Formats: sequence, C-alpha cells, structure tokens
Amino acid sequence: MSLGKEDLINGSITGAMLRFAFPLMLGNLLQQCYNIADTLIVGRVLGADALAAVGSSYALIVFVTSVFIGLCMGCSAVFSMQYGSRDFKGMRQSIFSSMLLVGGVTLLLNVLSVVFLLPIIKILQTPPELECMAYDYLIIVFSGMIFVCVYNFYAFLLRAVGNSVVPLVFLIVSVILNIALDVLFMVSFHMGVEGAAWATVISQVVGSVGLCLYTHRHFPELCLQRTDCVINWRSLGRIKSYSFLTGVQQSVMNFGILMVQGLVNSFGTAVMAAFAAAVKIDSFAYMPVQDFGNAFSTFIAQNFGAGRIERIRRGIRSAVCITTVFSLIVSALVFFMSPWLMAFFVSPEETEIIDIGVGYLRIEGSFYVGIGYLFLLYGYYRAVALPSMSVVLTIVSLGTRVALAYFLASVPSIGYTGIWWSVPVGWALADIVGIMYYRSKGIELIKSFNL
Repeated sequence: MSLGKEDLINGSITGAMLRFAFPLMLGNLLQQCYNIADTLIVGRVLGADALAAVGSSYALIVFVTSVFIGLCMGCSAVFSMQYGSRDFKGMRQSIFSSMLLVGGVTLLLNVLSVVFLLPIIKILQTPPELECMAYDYLIIVFSGMIFVCVYNFYAFLLRAVGNSVVPLVFLIVSVILNIALDVLFMVSFHMGVEGAAWATVISQVVGSVGLCLYTHRHFPELCLQRTDCVINWRSLGRIKSYSFLTGVQQSVMNFGILMVQGLVNSFGTAVMAAFAAAVKIDSFAYMPVQDFGNAFSTFIAQNFGAGRIERIRRGIRSAVCITTVFSLIVSALVFFMSPWLMAFFVSPEETEIIDIGVGYLRIEGSFYVGIGYLFLLYGYYRAVALPSMSVVLTIVSLGTRVALAYFLASVPSIGYTGIWWSVPVGWALADIVGIMYYRSKGIELIKSFNL
C-alpha cells in the first residue's frame, strides 16, 4: 500500500474513516488559509475598505470555483465506485472522459468570468468606491483559475482511491508560499490588494503543477495508456451525469451565497467588513465536518461499488456519532471565543465591525450540527448514485436561506440580523427532507442500482 493510502473496504470502519478524513480536514483548513491570510493582512495593513473589497470578492470566487470543484467531486464518486469494484480499465477511461469534460467547462467559465467581471461586480451591489479595488483583485485571481482546477482534479482522483495525504502535502507547500508572498507583496512591496491576488495565484500554480507531476510519476496505475485516450460515449455519459448534478449542487449552493453577499453589501461597509471576516471564521470552523462528509462519501462509494451493504449501514451510524460530537464542541468554542476571533482579523478600534461579526458567529455558530448532518446527506446520496437528491437538498437549504434573508432583512426592526438567522433555518429544513427520504426509501434502495 502506497504512502497515505487507506483501505476503506476492509477492517475498522470508524478508524478508517477518521484516518482518511484527517488529511482532508487539515487540507481544507489550510485551504482556508489562502483567504484567511489575505483577509488578515489586508485588514491589518490596508484597512477596512480593502477588507470589504476583498471580502465581497470572496463569494464570487467561491461561486466560480464551485462549478469545476463540483465537477471534480462528481467524477471522484465514479472513480471511487470503479475502484471499489476493481474496474481499473473503466476507471482510466473515466479519467480521460473527466479531463475532457472538466477541462472544457473550466476554460469556458474562466473566459466568461473575465469578460463579464465588471457587470457582475455592479450586480453584487458593491459600493462605487470599492468597485475598482474589487476589480483589480478579481481579474488577477481569475487569471489563475485553471490551476485551481488542475489541483482539485488530481486531489479528488487520489482521494477516490483512498489517498488523502499526497494532496495535503502539496497544499501545505502552497499555503506556506501564499502567506510568505502576502507579507512580501503587501507589506514589503506595498502592492495593495493586487499583491494579495498575485500571492494566491502563484501559490496555486506551484501546488497544482507539483501535484500533477507527482501523480504521474508515483501513481502509474492512474496514468492513461494510449488505448484509454479515446472517446467512450458510455463513460463520458456517466461522467457527465454525475459531474453535472454535483456541479449544479455546488453552484446552486454558492449562487445562493452570492445572492446573500449582494444583500449584505446593501447594508454598507461596516456590515460588509464584519461579514468578510466572520464568514472566514465560520468556514474555518465547520470545514472539518464538510471534509468528514467528503471522506464519508468516498467510504460509501467504494463500499457501494464493492457491494458491501452492511458495512455501509455501520458506516452511517459511526459517521452520525462523530459528526454530532464534533459539531457541538466547535459550536461551543465559536460562541464563547467569537469576540477574540473577530479581533484577530479586525483592529480593536473597529468596535462596530467586531460587534456585528460576533452577532453573526453566535447565531450561526450555535447550529453547526445542522450543517454537519447536511454534509453527510450530500455525501451519502452522491455515493449511492443519487446525486440528484443532493441537488434537491441544496435547493431546499439555499432557497430557504435566500428567501428568508431577503424577507427578514427588509423588516426594519430585524435588519441584517435576519440574514444570520436564515442560515440555520435552511440547514434544518434540508436535514428534515434528507432524513425523511432516507427513512422512507431505506438503504435497501441502493440494491436496485446496476453499476
């Protein structure tokens, strides 16, 4: 067994999931450091206006990247099933089909993002005084999006076969480089928000190219042979089906967040700056349960491919227990530490911004168990050939959040606080729908699928 590769089909269930999930958790926490480093240094060095511009850009970046990350995630589910059934020839054909699909969509999306960037910034209700700063930051970040896609494609490929360590190693290199370049460009070279953007792009190039070269050298079983590089319409159709639905799920999720960002922007710079800092803390806090949900999904997909139904049952019980305990602990920490966490990103003199951010964190952070269960539901339905159900849950969650946010925010006595309360309500409704569907159909539903 190669370095970092975990056997998810045999042996301990809880131990295997945790060992596989830990590098994912650490990796995505480090991934947040890309934006956290920008936010911290921008807020401290460049001030509240720059923090608001970069923060409002974050939602757009996440939305664009969510499309091809969703595609890679959908491809990974197919890879995991084929690996579980030991169909290596079919897996390589799926890899080739995935490269064609994901590569084409990414290039198209990258071009559209650059061409329509200025109108999008205006649609997001970015204050006029911040438009130029947001544009300068985003145009540089979008120039390097193809490398984000390359990294995620190879990271999801290796995770599909049970290796979550190698992608982590290259991510660590990228994060360290990103932080060092942030300091160099913004503090030493005084490059402003453009410096933060270039630091992110350069670090992404290094990480993606390094992971690609390493995979081709050390994982020959994943490297395409000449006979694999032909268009197999059956393989392409299966990849398209999974990737499209998972991509829709991710893009719908982040489109809702983008709409919320526009609503936040309408409340002015102080709320924008507070939201920019608080959402980084929020993402950092619940990212481990999101990554555990992805690890859980890989576990289910491999065992689904191998026909290990009882192991899937036991894995579900174990995952629910782990998610519940972890979510409650993190909720308590965020609730009590929120003033200190906000002060880490914003100067202590900015008391209004800190107070707004603390309110956000104490409302949303109290209900992390809701999003923890939702990530498990997403992962389960994606892994058992029901990615459409993940889309349904996303629409329920984000649709509720957006509609309720706009309604509550329009009530003068509630204002922007209504945006914060809409989030846990959306999680709860989606959880109810997902659990009810599982209980009505049961795990036996997966037996009806023909791999």
